[in-house]
Amino acid sequence: MKLAFLSARFAVPMAALVCVMSTSAQTAAPAPVVTLPELVVTATRVLQPLTDLVADVTIVDRTQIERSGATGLGDVLARLPGVEMARNGGLGGITSVYLRGAETRFTALFIDGVRVDSQGTGGASWDVIPLSQVDRIEVLRGPAGAVYGSDAMGGVIQIFTRKGEGQPSPYIGLSLGTYGTTKAEAGVSGSQGKWDYALSLVRQDSKGFNSMPAANPDDDGYTSESLAARVGLELNAAHSLDLSVLSSALNAQYDNQFGALNVDDRTVKKLQTSALSWRAQWSADYSSALSLTAAQERYETLPSPDLTVTNSRGYLWQGEYRKLGQLLTWAFERREDALTNSETAPRDTSHFQNALALGYGWAADRHSVQLNLRHDVDSVFGPQTTGGAGYGYAFTPQWRGKASAATAFRAPTLYQRFSPYGSAALLPETSRNLDIGVAFADGPKAFGLTLYQNDVSNLVQFADNKGTCPANDPLDPFGGCYANTAKARYQGMTLTGRYLIGNVTLSGSLDLQDPRDSVTGKLLARRAQQHGKLAAETRVQGWAVGAELQASGLRYNDAGNTTELPGYALLGLRAESQVAKNWTLLLRMDNVTDAKYELAQGYASAGRSLYAGMTWAR
Repeated sequence: MKLAFLSARFAVPMAALVCVMSTSAQTAAPAPVVTLPELVVTATRVLQPLTDLVADVTIVDRTQIERSGATGLGDVLARLPGVEMARNGGLGGITSVYLRGAETRFTALFIDGVRVDSQGTGGASWDVIPLSQVDRIEVLRGPAGAVYGSDAMGGVIQIFTRKGEGQPSPYIGLSLGTYGTTKAEAGVSGSQGKWDYALSLVRQDSKGFNSMPAANPDDDGYTSESLAARVGLELNAAHSLDLSVLSSALNAQYDNQFGALNVDDRTVKKLQTSALSWRAQWSADYSSALSLTAAQERYETLPSPDLTVTNSRGYLWQGEYRKLGQLLTWAFERREDALTNSETAPRDTSHFQNALALGYGWAADRHSVQLNLRHDVDSVFGPQTTGGAGYGYAFTPQWRGKASAATAFRAPTLYQRFSPYGSAALLPETSRNLDIGVAFADGPKAFGLTLYQNDVSNLVQFADNKGTCPANDPLDPFGGCYANTAKARYQGMTLTGRYLIGNVTLSGSLDLQDPRDSVTGKLLARRAQQHGKLAAETRVQGWAVGAELQASGLRYNDAGNTTELPGYALLGLRAESQVAKNWTLLLRMDNVTDAKYELAQGYASAGRSLYAGMTWAR
């Protein structure tokens, strides 16, 4: 695998981070020494011990999320190894998430097992997902098409909401912050007899700041409201049902760079997901799960009339057989997508995919093996076959190596096919990926190194070649169409680390990457060649205190690499303490140095910000 870009000229600016690296599968950058749950779902879609995995996985639990003080999901993800985030202005602005530099649409997102994707914009709307409703995050870096089918070309992010257990546990919380930001939340979870339940409500408001000073001199605030509910029933010792529902609404102001001044431009987004699953343990070795899922993502702009609605449904039956350290899995899956958009009417804008997936895992002594094969049949593009193979070996109880190879694909969105800018000739985007890595873990000391290369073909981009595009409106200033005009190579390395000095836990990550258009040789937009995180945490007289540093190198705002976005460094401080029985106080200051930086050209980011939150929980 060629990694020539990992030269001294890239490594030197952030070499100070290397000394505090750790295993990315065992820590998130802002956290102290982390005790991870024993089982992970995302790697193979079934529960597996973390120690058996060959995949590159990071887990973030509710404690880490609360201590971060972050108000947006993208802000939490951006603190993890291998992850970057770009946003148009403040919270509520359009958000992109890049795993290992891959396009935001190449990350498959699931919420309680529900696939979330927009057939209009491509990829998930990260800004409408309420962080306060998230109980756990699993991030899988690297293609997983052989497990999840279309879209998982850069990785998979699984989000889980709260699940009740034990005695009733009510909670309430109130937070205040800079820019008139307020958050109120309340909920309860628990279990009784054969039932478990969880319910939470959150409302968040902010007056915001002027996100585009050169376009419109007004503050751009937002209002977010969400509800999450989950109920489970144990029918008997072998069978259980689970129902989960999430509803989130976001009303955010923005500055329309093509609009008139003093116009209150807004985006109104709504996301609804639901899942019903039945799990059965037929014998000591054989179990199965059947799930029905639905999602609707609604995106509207006002006062300019533009409405896009994506409806998705999923049907999944999977089984697993475990014997003598071996795991055999199989799954039958169907996914249906439909798009409603004024620009696509009255054409048929729907499609479906049927799939069969097989998996085999084996873990014994020092060895771990994972094999996956999946065959998808798309109603538009026909058959697509993807596969993956991984091997891990423990040299010693502390040292472990791994290697894997995988392929993946993504079907073009319905908008890319059926809008005035669409093309019926589009082909699915495809990828081939190689991963190698080594990890060391010994109590509070840990280190990890992963090298990867992901080659993408048939990359869909918007082309200005009007002569080769379907008939467009001749007066349309955006005349052109979507086409398979590019190839891309995402290659790089991720260093992670954790170390304990006295009672101070240090953790961090460093990413050196080279995401490029293989045709033009240009760097892909809004992705840095170097980015990293450092964190330190300790306890002082009943307070958990911490500091973290996020740094990113120069990026380009455009595919032609003509507009630079300068690098930046952000320092954050936080302190948390139980100030009374059942009462916890969290204080946080973000961007302590009041750094001025842009994640997208022309869009300002938040300056120095203060945050204080009080939570009562029993």
